Amino acid sequence: MSPHVDGRRPARRTAAAGVPLALIAALIAAGPAMGAPSGEAHVVSTATLGDIPLGAFSNRLLPGTVADDRGVDLGGIGSDIYPAGRKGEFWTVTDRGPNGQIKVAGTKRRTFPVPGFDPAIVKIRVCGDTVKVLDAIPVTTSLGKPVTGLPDQQGRDEAPYDYNALTALSYNPNGLDTEGIVRASDGTFWLVDEYGPSLVHVSARGKVLTRYVPQGLNLTGTGYPVVEALPSVLLHRKINRGFEGLAQLPGGDLVLAVQSPLSLPDTAAGESSKTTRLLRFSPQKKTVTAEYAYRFDPVNVVDPSEDDTSELKISSVVAVGGDRLLVEERTDKAARLQLVRLDRSSNILGSAWDDDTTSPSLEQLDDPAASAVPVLAKNLVVDLGTVAGVPGKIEGVARVDHDTLALINDNDFGMTDRTGAFDADGRLVDSGVETTVSYVRLPHRL
Repeated sequence: MSPHVDGRRPARRTAAAGVPLALIAALIAAGPAMGAPSGEAHVVSTATLGDIPLGAFSNRLLPGTVADDRGVDLGGIGSDIYPAGRKGEFWTVTDRGPNGQIKVAGTKRRTFPVPGFDPAIVKIRVCGDTVKVLDAIPVTTSLGKPVTGLPDQQGRDEAPYDYNALTALSYNPNGLDTEGIVRASDGTFWLVDEYGPSLVHVSARGKVLTRYVPQGLNLTGTGYPVVEALPSVLLHRKINRGFEGLAQLPGGDLVLAVQSPLSLPDTAAGESSKTTRLLRFSPQKKTVTAEYAYRFDPVNVVDPSEDDTSELKISSVVAVGGDRLLVEERTDKAARLQLVRLDRSSNILGSAWDDDTTSPSLEQLDDPAASAVPVLAKNLVVDLGTVAGVPGKIEGVARVDHDTLALINDNDFGMTDRTGAFDADGRLVDSGVETTVSYVRLPHRL
């Protein structure tokens, strides 16, 4: 369905009311295409998503789910991007919705200003300097109820609070923090989630068919089937750093990227580690068939302005033919794309490194190769931090053609982590960061 926007308060930058979302255009020029010397990667165009009231968007999909959007516009669709088949069209996915952190009595609390928001699959078209919403599909339970983006399990996930961090909210075992997206040949979607972490199979109209989670998660009370089919070692995922990248190989297998090193055996080990993991999942066999160790570059190589190793993340993986992948290593300010090949000899599935009693753990090894760990070899394709016009916090990468990539950023719904994120009336003080899709041309074919 193509949601419509009903009337609301004047928008900050554009007025959008009473017309189909498919016709809403951002009247914001992204500037001219940027050139670059021959042989260098460069941005050839940038398109921007205009202001679409989040309440109107959500209530069109699932009536009555959002009572008050607190002045927040649709955002967060930059969690991933996947080609939709026609030129300039892509599938994207929101994350769990507007959320932030506010410190209360010296402790950070996770806030959900619009707790009724339901993650959605959003189809977009890039038209010149504008991103248009063509369609939107809510992610729902088997009975069509919203899954929401609220945390699943008390004691494992962060406690949820209202916008001012003063009122506690309820956990929801159905909740998903959706990130990566691909579309299968049968029209269904596959998503990855940071909470479980989990792999989620979704129907063409958004109903969760199956949620695959780590063995031993013991997630109960859901409105859809849950299968413990992933390695139990993933129970050690860092909070808010579960699966983020998802790719679909030519034969249909999926590759899932753990965003950050596991907290194994403890938080300190995960914070200082540069080794994370990729998993290969067979939709046909409904099981993980391989696991790979992936080694980040030093954080100051990925981002010269950063010295905290824990800021390293994988946000996107993209299939580029055969068993080859582009892997995005990033901080919030910079990103580099590496090319890897999923070599059978690098499979560590079921090895000692999947046993959480192994000491030292994979994450604790300063030099995994010296301990006979077959780390994936990689080659740098492009350092996006050196390409003029690329925004920060790129979370989605798609291949447009043999030498062009589409990049989408996560604007966090205009949220900021600060006490003044909302004004005295409880309305969002917007960050001003927009959702954009940028086309980057590479100097060489992929």
